Amino acid sequence: MTRYVCAVLLAAAGFVHADLYLHGYRAIPLVGPAFLLQASGSFAIAVLLLVSNVLILRLAAAGLAAGALAGFVLSRTVGIGTFVERGFDPAPQALISVLLEVAVVVLLAAPWLVGRLRPARA
Repeated sequence: MTRYVCAVLLAAAGFVHADLYLHGYRAIPLVGPAFLLQASGSFAIAVLLLVSNVLILRLAAAGLAAGALAGFVLSRTVGIGTFVERGFDPAPQALISVLLEVAVVVLLAAPWLVGRLRPARA
């Protein structure tokens, strides 16, 4: 069930990146191609998650979401190339994207975290 939810969340995050790419970000050097790559990768991994539950796909999904979050933080701190944004602009896409990507990472990391926190049986 988790992989299906993650697939939907990842596809939704990909849609946000694709929409932003089509509506202005494609003209931004380095950032535009990164948004297109993020959207394409998100759609592809989301589809693959619907048909398979192999570890590499879950890792790819978590990596895509974590990478997008890292890009978000970089774009608001040191910048990416000459590109810098502030806060959660563009609104509401930035906030939606962050929430979707955090949800993907948390859902995919939860089983591992629970296993690490659970006391060992004697």
